Amino acid sequence: MIEELVTAGAATASAGALYVMAAARVVKQYERGVVFRLGRLLPEVRRPGLTLVVPIVDRLHKVSLQIITLPIPAQEGITRDNVTVRVDAVVYFKVVNPSDALVRVEDYRFAVSQMAQTSLRSIIGKSELDDLLSNREKLNQGLELMIDNPAVEWGVTIDRVEIKDVSLPETMKRSMARQAEADRERRARVINADAELQASKKLAGAAQVMSEQPAALQLRLLQTVVAVAAEKNSTLVLPFPVELLRFLERAAPLPGAQEAGASPASSGQGATAATAAGAGEAADPEALAAQARELAGEFPPGTSGDVVRQLLEGLGEKGVPGLVGERAVSEAEPGTPGTLAGAEGEGEGEERTDAEGADGSGDAPGEGGARG
Repeated sequence: MIEELVTAGAATASAGALYVMAAARVVKQYERGVVFRLGRLLPEVRRPGLTLVVPIVDRLHKVSLQIITLPIPAQEGITRDNVTVRVDAVVYFKVVNPSDALVRVEDYRFAVSQMAQTSLRSIIGKSELDDLLSNREKLNQGLELMIDNPAVEWGVTIDRVEIKDVSLPETMKRSMARQAEADRERRARVINADAELQASKKLAGAAQVMSEQPAALQLRLLQTVVAVAAEKNSTLVLPFPVELLRFLERAAPLPGAQEAGASPASSGQGATAATAAGAGEAADPEALAAQARELAGEFPPGTSGDVVRQLLEGLGEKGVPGLVGERAVSEAEPGTPGTLAGAEGEGEGEERTDAEGADGSGDAPGEGGARG
């Protein structure tokens, strides 16, 4: 009798152990258990830990509540400004209602993936290329809302959506590169123009300061010469006053005057006399010296100005033609009085007269001239 009881107890224990082994389930911390009993959903969701189900009658489905990373394949579409692009993205979502995720949709992963691809194509068609490249945060939010609206009914919530990459055609890349290069060149030109404007203002101020102190200009010239001579080269720097060039331009004879002064001797003694008389009036030494001093006073004080003034005064005292009148006697004949050539002619005439007087043959012309 006792043996039968022991055998029955052992059998019962074995059966209980087998039942427990068949009915025991372990749900992990990041999972939830959904039980279907004879095909019907039980309202209670099994929590993490050890749980028991009826063998053969109940069927336990475990659903993970972790955030799932789902990459969206690259989708090709045409933007609103007619540019063909390829865009790929990634979706982060998680299950918040395990019962709905199992009952309302066959495969919530596949459903979310297809909805994400469709929404991405729609976003591409509604957006412009500049938005896809620079305004991605707004597009990410719009894409998240488009995927999240139907996913809520499936017991799934979208955590975030990110656009990964935007692929452009090679022709579009080259066009954008040219545009960027042109924009950078435009900004560089604007910066250079602004720099030149500022430099011109500084140079104007420096010129005003140097005009008050003429020695500063000479010092600047010496600095330039030092800078040029610092390197090993064969450059020869010869400072030449600009004022002297202006003086030479003013002293240059007119074309008409040259023709008048260079007229042939065969035109008659009357024309030669008139030219000589006009030349004598225009080449008054005192007037030449006065005009030279007047021209010299126009130049600012300084080293170069002093040199030019001395040169002008010296030329005026010597009676250089072309400083007064109509500059018509620069090419006058050697006998014209009041000019350098006239002076030379007179000197030669006096020498001949003295020589003839010494020989005794030059009295008649002298007397005849006195009687005339």
